[in-house]
Amino acid sequence: MTSFLTTLSGQAVRLVEVGPRDGLQAERAYIPTIDKIALVNRLAAAGHRSIEVSSFVSPSRVPQLADAAEVFAGITRQPGVHYSALVPNLKGLHRAIAARVDGVAIFTAASETFSMKNLSQGIEDSLTSYTDACAVAHKEGLRVRGYLSVSFGCPFDGPVPPTRVAEIAGRLLDAGVDEVSISDTIGVAHPAQVADVIGVVAATVPLPKLALHFHDTRGTALANVVAGLEAGVRTFDASAGGLGGCPYAPGASGNLATEDLLYLLDGLGMTSGVSLPGIIAASRSIAPLLAHDLPSRVVRAAAGGSRNWTPIRPA
Repeated sequence: MTSFLTTLSGQAVRLVEVGPRDGLQAERAYIPTIDKIALVNRLAAAGHRSIEVSSFVSPSRVPQLADAAEVFAGITRQPGVHYSALVPNLKGLHRAIAARVDGVAIFTAASETFSMKNLSQGIEDSLTSYTDACAVAHKEGLRVRGYLSVSFGCPFDGPVPPTRVAEIAGRLLDAGVDEVSISDTIGVAHPAQVADVIGVVAATVPLPKLALHFHDTRGTALANVVAGLEAGVRTFDASAGGLGGCPYAPGASGNLATEDLLYLLDGLGMTSGVSLPGIIAASRSIAPLLAHDLPSRVVRAAAGGSRNWTPIRPA
């Protein structure tokens, strides 16, 4: 019987690896610079072509990533790999340019309260400042990605109307971003909601310019990916080992694990160019430095002795 899922076989999907930045930013145990460099290099060796390496935010706000410039200086840059960084403003952008990034990511929110907590400014002011930042970045030949936080629900303001998400996503596009990542910052999204939000947003932002960023707080991240695929999205963010969590979003837990996402995509016959065993090895390399176990279910299965890294696909 033919179903939507069987039609995905052979289709390409793009992964954006956010582990070194979004994955590590909230870690309590400090990760030495040399280990961050090694993680980025392993992720590139595993086949990733888009890696968010670090963040040029104030070290006082995110101490874990205070060594962003040193990490960029130490990585072994592979041809065809896009190494990017998060920047909150023009000052951060200029630091990123000095570090020779390939691209930058900016971030605003679908909720006014979350914007104030995360950026110390309202949505309107953030969009104004990002218009200038995009102009500078493009002049330097950099690609700009825009994160739209709490697109599926805010820990302070509650539900967010899809029309509000679409409005701000369109404003980000007008400001000059090349791609908008619709983000479930606290992991409240469910598949029906994903279909609803993308259906509304796609009327404003073309599907090729949309990405989805899920956290697995309630165990729905992979189901949400399937809903995103059915809605036509082909770019997804993920974090090696399932690391992550926003320090300014109460209740936010780890990102969707890259390994778990790859197991799903490989089972569907989709092509990402990323090696599942390679990502498992990269995650295992950072695991001893953490104050907790890795959340990824696939990594845990591998630790238990399972080597079934290739999903069984229907005939």
